[in-house]
Amino acid sequence: MGSRGQGTVLFASPAQTQNVPIKKVLKLFKLLHRTRQEVFKNDTRALEAARQKINEEFRNNKDETSEEKINELLKIASDVEVILRTSVIQAVHTDSDKIVLIPRKDLLQDNTPYLDKPTKKQES
Repeated sequence: MGSRGQGTVLFASPAQTQNVPIKKVLKLFKLLHRTRQEVFKNDTRALEAARQKINEEFRNNKDETSEEKINELLKIASDVEVILRTSVIQAVHTDSDKIVLIPRKDLLQDNTPYLDKPTKKQES
């Protein structure tokens, strides 16, 4: 069974996945590619490099038959997706000594000030 577009084969046959549904593998494969497109938006080199790496990793493990190993690989792929989505930020060189950061909405969070010593609440 292959994915659309590039014809990447994830697993040679559904029987090889044993108790791991092929839909779960395909869903994660597609999620990684959607995350890649969002994280590396407008950066053709990074988009292509990430596409090749995702496809390569899935292709390298297409013949895996161990349910335990497949679940481990799916966990790693899921962790990679979270790291990409929550930790990667784009930067653009605007001058020889200046870089502009382009944060995504996913990365923007309320800034909670750090306090060395928590303040005690006054009792009323």
